[in-house]
Amino acid sequence: MSVQAASTPWEHAPETPDELHAWLIEHLSIVVVREAIVEGHSAPFEYLCHAFFEDRSPRDCVVWANRGGGKTFYAAVATLLDMVFKPGIEIRILGGSLEQSKRMHAHLRDLFAVEPFQELLDGRITERRIRLLNGSGVELLAQSQTSVRGTRVQKLRCDELELFDREVWEAAQLTTRAMGRGENSVRGSIECFSTMHVPYGLMHELIEQSGDGTTPRRVFKWGVVDVLDACDETHQCVSDDGPCPLAPECAGLAKARRHRPTAPAEVPGHMGIDDAIALKRRVGSETWNSEMLCLRPQRSECVLPEFDDRAHIVDAIPESAGSGVCIAGMDFGIRSPTVVLFARVDATGAVWVEREYVQSDRPLDEHIGVIRSHEPTVAWIGVDPAGRQRGLQTGISDIQAMRHAGLVVKDRRLGLHEGLKLIRARLRPADGGPRLYILRSCERLIESIRKYHYPRGQPFCDSPEKDGHDHCVDALRYMLTNLDKGYTSEQENYIVAGG
Repeated sequence: MSVQAASTPWEHAPETPDELHAWLIEHLSIVVVREAIVEGHSAPFEYLCHAFFEDRSPRDCVVWANRGGGKTFYAAVATLLDMVFKPGIEIRILGGSLEQSKRMHAHLRDLFAVEPFQELLDGRITERRIRLLNGSGVELLAQSQTSVRGTRVQKLRCDELELFDREVWEAAQLTTRAMGRGENSVRGSIECFSTMHVPYGLMHELIEQSGDGTTPRRVFKWGVVDVLDACDETHQCVSDDGPCPLAPECAGLAKARRHRPTAPAEVPGHMGIDDAIALKRRVGSETWNSEMLCLRPQRSECVLPEFDDRAHIVDAIPESAGSGVCIAGMDFGIRSPTVVLFARVDATGAVWVEREYVQSDRPLDEHIGVIRSHEPTVAWIGVDPAGRQRGLQTGISDIQAMRHAGLVVKDRRLGLHEGLKLIRARLRPADGGPRLYILRSCERLIESIRKYHYPRGQPFCDSPEKDGHDHCVDALRYMLTNLDKGYTSEQENYIVAGG
């Protein structure tokens, strides 16, 4: 690389956050929001500092941000900074689709078109690759195991993680390695960027793992309010036409940002006020809350969207339910887990699930022993009618074996969707409050209800996905089928129920 004049932007690397912020303004005309508005959220600049300054730990990170919140753009800015100031670094961009990867590549192309950064280019920019004279490079990867498995780089930036194939994601975990030693070393890291669409997706899983310490990843989260332009006098929180459409989320904080001592003279923000208002008017509240405010994933494809943590999860069973009749529900499993749920039915008929038993590769006798030893004694247990089938070796069915052991077993047959309606009816009755509660310690059941879903993009499909979240829900379904359906008789297309 030829010797550059002292005035070149890459002559001295920024050493502090303030220097980095000033460098971005001076050389790229980029003003990055440094302070989040929403409590508990991060500003985009916090991510850039983490990506650029190698002393931040842990190195892996997840950026959970709103649609149009600049996550792909800021990942491109971080890539330029790495390439310019860390000679020899190799970076790969892996999008949920090749089209998504190309969006970040387009941002990079525009950034390197700013004078005098084109002087650093080693040859022309291709459709999938950029190389610099200092030996650093970035390349797009296809969303395939073949593309990922042959990769050995310092940084892998994964854009729109929610769209990733899980096997490709697993293969990507082994792609990074460190470069150099001492102060100039670059540690291997994986950075992920995405909105969070659904509670059963890969992004939701990573956020949960990061939150409970399962995997050491730094989480950066911002929503549309955090990246709004500073609000000027052209917009009023309250006018003759009524309150600003963004008032519930913003509460005047975007206007207050303009007067903060730490705010630069230039207007910060990645999204204009008018643009945000227009977007809010186009979508429903669920989409807005999920994809723009980053409050929670959408539940439109969930089988039981009526489930609400605040309404249905309890820390303890009330005394009024503690003396209620104990019942159970069971889903048989061999390779898949066997699930038994124990519950109390109080005087009003409400069900309180107080214990779960989930085990794989155990004989039926062991499951029977757990049920028989439960205190208080289980009055009856509702099971999968498929348990009537006789075993080839024993000559008796699982249900017969349970009855021979002294258990009262109910095996009412009811269609999947009719059984799910019974659960929904208890979660959100047409009149009154919930009639189904779950103790917080029943973690597998709670997770299953949250994540039990129809195939992506097919919320009205006949069959939910069988990806492991069905077993606990099935045990609950068999319990309620036998509690709420005394008998059933089918007449043509109608089902008549009675006590």
